[in-house]
Amino acid sequence: MDYALAIVTAVLLLAGAFFALVAAIGIARLPDLYTRMHAASKAGTVGSGLLLLAAGLYSGELAVLARALAGFLFFILTAPVSAHLLARASHISGYFPADISVRDDMRMR
Repeated sequence: MDYALAIVTAVLLLAGAFFALVAAIGIARLPDLYTRMHAASKAGTVGSGLLLLAAGLYSGELAVLARALAGFLFFILTAPVSAHLLARASHISGYFPADISVRDDMRMR
């Protein structure tokens, strides 16, 4: 049973690290605020959630696993709200996407 738990924890850690890496690369390489925000909110949330779940499972205690799940729930509830508020504030302040067709479509609204 310990061997199976170690394998599941390792897979969760690797998957979480992969998503965190994808989020970091997305923040560094994507062209504008909107696409960077998308990478940070989606991949960052999944990556941190998988890492929290791996830490909770590895601890072997129900209380730690419950805290890890609560932290993941907090990430899932707050990341979309903060991404939406950031996009809304940047749109109101006049910052538009780098793609011209999207920019023209947003100005017509």
